[in-house]
Amino acid sequence: VLEAYKQGLRPALGYELNPWLLCLANYRAWKAGYHGKVSFLKKDLWKVNLSDCHNVIVFLAPSVKPPLATKLLAELPDDARVVAGRFPFPSWTPSSTLGQGLEQVWAYDMKEVRQEVQGSAQ
Repeated sequence: VLEAYKQGLRPALGYELNPWLLCLANYRAWKAGYHGKVSFLKKDLWKVNLSDCHNVIVFLAPSVKPPLATKLLAELPDDARVVAGRFPFPSWTPSSTLGQGLEQVWAYDMKEVRQEVQGSAQ
């Protein structure tokens, strides 16, 4: 969320259910001088409607990626971009990648992902 804000993405908002991680995220935002500029909300990602999001960054375990892929396909607009850190989406082809090892990220443009998914379903 902090890096998204630094890169000019607004609003920069994170969801976290774990109260300790939520506290840590708010502390890190305050320490970096971004208090009041970024937000972290205690909400369940599975219950949040993401239809107005155009940039989504996820750092989640591989086991969560398939159901998250379904949610993102259902809710995100075509012009949205999803960036996955540490673990790629197993059934999606990235538009681009950056870094390597633990620092690698995969970027997916939802319009391309939808076209690929629709093509493979036919």
